[in-house]
Amino acid sequence: MIKLLCIGKLKEEYLKEAVNDYLKRLNKYTKIELIELKDSNINTEKDEILKHIKTSDFIVSLAIEGKELNTLEFKNLIENNFINGNSNITFIIGGSDGLHDEIKELSNEKISFSRLTYPHGLFRVILLEQIYRSFKIMNNETYHK
Repeated sequence: MIKLLCIGKLKEEYLKEAVNDYLKRLNKYTKIELIELKDSNINTEKDEILKHIKTSDFIVSLAIEGKELNTLEFKNLIENNFINGNSNITFIIGGSDGLHDEIKELSNEKISFSRLTYPHGLFRVILLEQIYRSFKIMNNETYHK
């Protein structure tokens, strides 16, 4: 199972539609859950995130200081965790102040998609698209480049 913990709720309909489209596409490959948590201060957000993390989860924090991966490395991160029997991969997208250091320390991986800053709603779509792309590659299915 893949879980996405996201600070804040989407307001823009076009982003909601894109997120829902990728969630539907991903259901073919894995159970996926998106959890939206209230946008607040970094300490309150940390407490809310911790309520949704299990010690057995493989935790991936999206952080600007994280490792940059290419598409195949990202696919390998997902694939290797499913092969190694991890029941859940949890991706965490922080709020406007980023993620609390405690969350980053709990993470098995910290990755960055770029040194650029993206709007949080748009980044959800980008993350979901890369997860979907990873499953297409794992299943030897064609997908546009």
